[in-house]
Amino acid sequence: MARNATQWLKPQNVPSDHYVSTAIYTDAEIFAEEREKIFKKTWKFLCHESEIDNPGDFRTSEIAGQPVFVMRGADNVVRAFLNACPHRGAALVTKPSGNARTLVCFYHLWGFDQKGNCLNMTRPEGYEPCGVDKSSCGLRAVRIAQKCGLIFGNLDDDAEDFDSYVGDVMDALDKPMNTVPLEVFHFHKVVIKANWKQWHETNMEMYHEWGHAVNRQTGIQAEGYHNRYWKIHANGHGAQDPYVPKYDNYEGFDARASLEFPGIRPGEFRVVDLFPNTTVIIRGTSIRIDTSTPIAPGLTLLEHRGVGIKGESQEHRAQRRNHHNQLWGPFGRNLPEDVIFIESMERANRHGAALFGLLARRENLQAQDDEVVRGYYRAWSKRMGRSASAPMTRAAAAPETQAG
Repeated sequence: MARNATQWLKPQNVPSDHYVSTAIYTDAEIFAEEREKIFKKTWKFLCHESEIDNPGDFRTSEIAGQPVFVMRGADNVVRAFLNACPHRGAALVTKPSGNARTLVCFYHLWGFDQKGNCLNMTRPEGYEPCGVDKSSCGLRAVRIAQKCGLIFGNLDDDAEDFDSYVGDVMDALDKPMNTVPLEVFHFHKVVIKANWKQWHETNMEMYHEWGHAVNRQTGIQAEGYHNRYWKIHANGHGAQDPYVPKYDNYEGFDARASLEFPGIRPGEFRVVDLFPNTTVIIRGTSIRIDTSTPIAPGLTLLEHRGVGIKGESQEHRAQRRNHHNQLWGPFGRNLPEDVIFIESMERANRHGAALFGLLARRENLQAQDDEVVRGYYRAWSKRMGRSASAPMTRAAAAPETQAG
C-alpha cells in the first residue's frame, strides 16, 4: 500500500539512530555549522608523504574553507601553514605543488623561510613607527600528524591529539603502508553534485556493492564475504576484516603476489574509514586514498590517490596502474558508478522526494551491517549537537553505543 506525505516524514517502527533526515545533506545552516564544529575541530588528511619527498617540496590543500600548505624543510621536518601572507592575506603558494627554498608573497614581496619565519619585509622602515617587525610576522602554523605515510592537519590547537583521535583503527594499514617506501602514482579530482557525507557513506555502506557489476562478480561471490566483521571505533571511525575477492571470472585482473604490499595476501581487500571524510582502501595491487572538500551542501570536490611501491620495475608499475585504473581511475568501473549512485540520491534529497535515508541493516556487524554508518552519525550528532534523524529540532545527540 502506498504511503501518503505525512507517513513519509520518518520511517515507521525504526529506532531513531537507524535513519537520517535528508536535511543533513541539503540544509545550508547545517553545512555552515559542519565547517565550524567538525572540519575546524578534527583531523583532515592533507597529502601522502611521497608528495613532499624532497626538502623544499610543498603541497596545497584546504581545511574548513581555509587554504593551507604542507612543506618539507631542509631539516627534513614536515610543517603546515595557512596559505595566507600575514601582511594582507594574499596566497603565498599559488600552485598545487612544487619546490621552493623560500616563499615570497607576489603582492608586496614579503619573504618567508621553510619554517614560516619572516625573512624580509619590503621597505621595513615604514613599519618602524608602529613597532611592526619581522619577528612578529611569521606564518600561522597548522598542527600536523603523520601515520602510515599519511599527513593530517588540524586548525584547532586544543583538539585531541591525533593518536588518541584515531585509536587503533589504522592498525590494519601498518604492515602494508609502513614496511616499504610507497609513493602516489595516480591523482585525480572530480567535482560531484552531492553532499560530502554521501560520498563517505559509499565507503562504509557495503550493501551498495550489489550496485557494482565488478563487485557482484568478484567480491560478493568470494568465500567468507558475508562472514567478515566490522570493527566500530570511537569518534566515528571504522574498519572491516580483510578478505580475498574472487577474481577468477574477472578478465584482465590477475592478482599477482609480486605486486602485493607487505602483510597482504594476493588480491586481499582492506578498508579503513576515518571520520569525517577520509578512506583508505587496499585492493591487493594498489592502495586508494579518498578525501573530500565540501564546497556547498550539494557540491563536493573529491580527491583520489593511487599508491604503489616506490622503486618498483616499470613492468610492475604498469600492471599496478592498469589494475588501479580498471576499478578506480576516472574512466574505471567502480569509482564513476559511485558518483552516479550518490548524485541520483542528491537529486531526490534536494527536491524533497526523499525525506530520510535508512541505515537499518543489522547483521551482527557482518559485512553489510549498517552499524559502521550508524556509529559515524552518532559521532556526527555528538559534535553537531543535533540528532542526524531530526537535525532541525536540535535534539540531544545519541550516545556512542554499539549495536549489531
